[in-house]
Amino acid sequence: MTYGEALKNGTEYLAECGIEDASADAWLLMEFCCKISRTRYLLCRTEQADPELLENYRAVLARRGEHIPLQHITGEQEFMGFTFTVNEHVLIPRQDTEILVETALKAAAPGKKVLDLCTGSGCIIISLMKLCPGLEGTALDLSPQALQVAKKNAVKHRAPVSFLESDLFDQVEGQFDLIVSNPPYIPTGQIGELMEEVRLHEPGMALDGKEDGLYFYRRIVGECDSCLNPGGWLMFEIGSDQGEAVKKMLTEQQFTEVKVIQDLAGLDRVVIGRKKKTEENYV
Repeated sequence: MTYGEALKNGTEYLAECGIEDASADAWLLMEFCCKISRTRYLLCRTEQADPELLENYRAVLARRGEHIPLQHITGEQEFMGFTFTVNEHVLIPRQDTEILVETALKAAAPGKKVLDLCTGSGCIIISLMKLCPGLEGTALDLSPQALQVAKKNAVKHRAPVSFLESDLFDQVEGQFDLIVSNPPYIPTGQIGELMEEVRLHEPGMALDGKEDGLYFYRRIVGECDSCLNPGGWLMFEIGSDQGEAVKKMLTEQQFTEVKVIQDLAGLDRVVIGRKKKTEENYV
């Protein structure tokens, strides 16, 4: 069988399995198994494929056909221009979350202290520290398995992040200039409606935002005061229908400069607010 025939068969197989983007996934899995670039493929697509590579390709196609996420098969995902290790213990980094990082970078500066709540793979805090050298980064998660992944990513990218196993602020000491979080925000009743790849293969504790999806926002806004410096920023990723609710929470807690930021599709994606400065800051 040629490389071209293998790719055609792989695409058809994934389409029959109901994979949404069968063509792209079939190619990415071929690239992963055969270590072949698109240019090389175009030059050799009529050549006979190595039987061992074909066997490996069929094996990963079968896994993808079971709706196992592509990133769990390859073990990695691109985010903010960096490659992150991922597995079933962490949410797969998504492009939507890049809006949070881009927004946080506007408030970041060397020497500032940043806290990342519900860090998962560590993609947010590590990206911030890579793109703004000199930040002091701390990240926490309640899942020890997620923290193992985050620590591997920090070593991989040489980002000196301090990690804590903590239920939000329980184990946190000191104050920070910027707190960022992509917390669980899917209402419990809607988890069953998610696509199979997410519902069955990504960690439930990283998805479930309790009854109305707002549980962790309430806790973070209500508990962050002792950990956030005056004039410091609190920034969240949110579900596209949660902007006004989270904005209201921040306003009611006397945060200033509260704003809802849209993603490239025009959907609410990030909410930010600034803790009031003390009178001394105005002198």
